[in-house]
Amino acid sequence: MSFKTKESKLLLVLGAFFVANAILSEFIGVKIFTVEGTLGIKKFDIDLLGVPNLSFNMSAGVLTWPIIFIMTDIINEYFGVRQVRYLSILTAVLISYAFIVVGGAMHLTPSDFWIRQNINGEAINMNNAFAGVFGQGMWIIVGSIVAFIIGQVADVMIFHRIKRITGERALWLRATGSTLVSQFIDSFVVIFIAFYLNPQYHWSWQMVAAIGLVNYTYKFVVAVLMTPILYLVHGLIDGYLGKDLSQRMIKMAGRK
Repeated sequence: MSFKTKESKLLLVLGAFFVANAILSEFIGVKIFTVEGTLGIKKFDIDLLGVPNLSFNMSAGVLTWPIIFIMTDIINEYFGVRQVRYLSILTAVLISYAFIVVGGAMHLTPSDFWIRQNINGEAINMNNAFAGVFGQGMWIIVGSIVAFIIGQVADVMIFHRIKRITGERALWLRATGSTLVSQFIDSFVVIFIAFYLNPQYHWSWQMVAAIGLVNYTYKFVVAVLMTPILYLVHGLIDGYLGKDLSQRMIKMAGRK
């Protein structure tokens, strides 16, 4: 099989970028960074729902998740619901596979010379570091995959419902609107499963709600700021496909 048509080449590129960013998000997500510290501003120290001193401490996975949702909306726009659902299920399977492979790698006996290394003047046990970075707990893995699937389903449904009302107009409304709702769901589902249901933690529902709201506030702002990028990608694709093919694909996608 070869990818000779513009449509097939476009789907291959978008799909590959979608899957790559989703898997990348899972592995860089183990790092927690401070948004205020990164921007060089004072921490907000928010008190919310009885939870004090909250600030914007985010998973590094938020760097690529906005791109994933843009890819979701673009694929939805040009190829329809079925392609997004297929890619979402495929991505969830590949994420699971990646964690299984990493789990196997963690159980390999490390070479003696590799274990002890000096990095930036600090003695590091590389085997422990590898396990710490890649060895995410099962609850976090399950929570992340479940949140991804539910968020994708919600994104697709809301995108097309808005499109039925607005027609081909207001790309920003159906794309950004669907992303905001799906990000809201994603923010709470993953925390609920990973830290509320997980018996290793004893988070209250107030803690889940407060941290979920703080996380969603960040994602809300980023989603709005990413809207011009959505139009840029849309314009580049229209230029690549040509006006006639682009409009024909969009109309066909709306019927699927």
